[in-house]
Amino acid sequence: MGLKILVTGATGLAGAEVVRQAILDKNIETITALVRRPLNIEDPKLKTIFHQDFSDYSGLSEIFKNQDACLWCLGISQTQVDEAEYIRITYDYAIAGAKAMLAANPGIAFLFLSGMGADTKEKSRTLFARIKGKAENELRRLPFKTLIIARPGGIIPVYPKEKAAVFERFLIPIYPIVEFLFPFLMISSAALAKAMLDVIIRGSAKTILGNNDLKKRLI
Repeated sequence: MGLKILVTGATGLAGAEVVRQAILDKNIETITALVRRPLNIEDPKLKTIFHQDFSDYSGLSEIFKNQDACLWCLGISQTQVDEAEYIRITYDYAIAGAKAMLAANPGIAFLFLSGMGADTKEKSRTLFARIKGKAENELRRLPFKTLIIARPGGIIPVYPKEKAAVFERFLIPIYPIVEFLFPFLMISSAALAKAMLDVIIRGSAKTILGNNDLKKRLI
């Protein structure tokens, strides 16, 4: 029997790729995507659960009980929302979800998609670094038996990102050049997804995995 995983942010760049790679991975038995809107991916292994309020998980206990792991990929660019909304999506939603999953299933493994530069001192002037670091800190205080924090660098999309910002569309042709010159700064969405799944399947001696750590999972 393979693993049963739950994925949030499955309509986003990283989350959608996790779903695609999990469908291909024989070690994954079922994938449950917790989403607000329909996915453009279909497969017998994939079950979609529509959920609108990511601060309230009432009624989802039975779903959580049946999962071996959650890959938390829900997030948004700090350029797309104001500070309050960014904190709500990046920190509040993740912590509320983690607590609800633990209450329903104390043995669930939790992988949080953070990012390079996350500041666990919570003093950075950059909103992204400060709030990702704050979320990491709070998750580490929770009694997860298995907690993994993934900190990729820039993510090169294998598939076009839905509703990509103008600057993101501008950067797409530049990504391969940056990766060639600075491989430690970049990772493809497919490589990231495969590495995250590998961590869930095979485990990790480290709690925090940086960009190079994630790439090494595929060697």
